[in-house]
Parts: sequence; C-alpha cells; structure tokens
Amino acid sequence: MTLPRRKFLQLSASAVALPPLSRLARADTYPSHPVRLLVGFAAGSTTDILGRLIGQWLSQRLGQQFVVENRPGAGGNIAAEEMIKSTPDGYTLYMVPPAVAANGALYPHLNFDFIRDATAVAGVVRVPNVAEVNPSLPVKTIPELIAYAKANPGKLSFESAGIGTASHLAGQLFNAMTGANLQHVPYRGDGPAMVDLIAGQVQVGFATMTASIGHIRSGQLRALAVTTLKRSDALPGVPTVAETVPGFEASSWFGIAAPKGTPADIVALINRETNAGLADATIAARLTDMGGMALTGSPADFGKLITDETEKWGKVIRDAGIKAE
Repeated sequence: MTLPRRKFLQLSASAVALPPLSRLARADTYPSHPVRLLVGFAAGSTTDILGRLIGQWLSQRLGQQFVVENRPGAGGNIAAEEMIKSTPDGYTLYMVPPAVAANGALYPHLNFDFIRDATAVAGVVRVPNVAEVNPSLPVKTIPELIAYAKANPGKLSFESAGIGTASHLAGQLFNAMTGANLQHVPYRGDGPAMVDLIAGQVQVGFATMTASIGHIRSGQLRALAVTTLKRSDALPGVPTVAETVPGFEASSWFGIAAPKGTPADIVALINRETNAGLADATIAARLTDMGGMALTGSPADFGKLITDETEKWGKVIRDAGIKAE
C-alpha cells in the first residue's frame, strides 16, 4: 500500500524525533545497568583510590555498580580518549586527575581536546602537595630551603612521580617563583620517588599529601609547607608555601567527567549524588585522613577549574620547555 505524502511526512518527522525522546527515557531510568568509571593510572594510585571510594558510594546510592576500570598510560590520556570516544549516555565516566591540565601542552598531537570533548560532571577532592625534605638536609622552613639552594647552586634535586605530574609541576613552579633552581629527577610513580627521597638519593619533594603523609608522620620526611593557599588540617602547624612565596598554589585535584553530549539530567544526577557523598561523614573522614578537601560544586564549577588549571599549567610547561617522555 502506498502512503499518502502527508502521512509519510508525519511518520518521518516522528522517526526523527525518536532519538531525543529515547535519550530522555534513558535519563529517567538511569542507571539501568553497570557504569564504567575509567581510571588512567594503576591500581593503588591516588586517582584509583578516589575512584573506588566515590564509585562505591554511587553504586550504593544509584542501585547499579560503578565499576572502576584501570587504563594506565600516557599520563591518563589512554583512559581519557577511551571515555571521550564512548557513547555519551552516562555509562562511561572518567576519573579526572590533575594531569588533564598539563597533557594538552605536554602532548601536542593528542587526538582530542579535553575541554572541548569532555563534559565536567563533578569535583571530588583537592589534595595539597607537600614541600618536604629528607631530614638530613639542614633546612626546616621554606625560606631556609630557598637560601640553602641559592648558596649551593646545582646541588639540590627534587623528585617527582614523572614528567608533567603534579609533583613535577609544583617543583617547577617553585623554581620559577623563587629562583631555587632545584634539579628535577623524574620517577615512574610516587612509590619509587618516595623510596629515594627517604634514602637521601634526592633531597626535596613536592609529592601529594596522600603519598607523603605516612612518611611525614613517621619522621622519615620533614614537611616544610603545604602547597595549597590554605593550611591543611591533616598537618596542623605546617605553613603554606604561599606564606613565603605569595601566590604560590600547586594542589592536586580530582573529579568526574563524561563524554561531550551526555544528557544534562544524567550529569546533574551524578553531580548531586557525588556532592551528597562528599557530605557523608565516612567519606569526609577518609578524605580528611588523606589530607584532602572536598571539592563540592556544580558541573560548571568543576569545568571552570579544569579550564583555569589548563591555562595556568600550560604556561608553566611552555615557559620551561617541558616535553613528555
């Protein structure tokens, strides 16, 4: 049977309208099956620990498993690209590490632009880095470290978890703002970097609070200052670098992102439940024990943080001529 032209056009218009309606229906019933939470670093890393913590909370709140999948490599770029290329339906998320703010400058030939191709969903936590030294180094404050470094040019080195990591960039910013000229020694992760700092193979570090705090509490390392603008409750009495070097700030921050085009109501749901988790006493205590500060706010708030940090660290990287391995 041949349809009249008017009836055919009506049916065609209805068919075209189906995808948005289908997306709306998925958002209304989300999640109806397990959600992947991609982590760009190995199990046991700070990003992984935080992903599992918030993933467990979301699983309990939303009635489906949020499954952490580790895709380490290229400073988190492998996992980020997998997320960006996935269907924007809320079932593939990415645990955002601070490395995303540096990777665009470090890797000029990426197949994606994180700010353009990803949707910021929710911040999770901001973790201070710690300016710390081996106890054998005769300095106890940031002014003393700067003075000692300038009096002994080229003799002090600082470790990092790798080129372009938060600990590397914190040290590079410290050099740029103080003229300390500490020599950079990159490692493959915080673990081996901490081993050599404790052994005295390197003298200075700017590692995350998560990686540092146990060694500081045991006396294996000496904390000089935290790198956030505010002091940390996890290390009471330890000043900030900014109290000596005005404007210095170099923290590590983490959150959740989704592919561009993910329905706004799904983004809003995950954001709301993540913020609820950050207000939960158990999760708040875990974050505090790690030295972290909850990064609550809207998707737009987290998106602005990513944009601002990308501009800040991109300039540091370009000015210093830092290149990825």
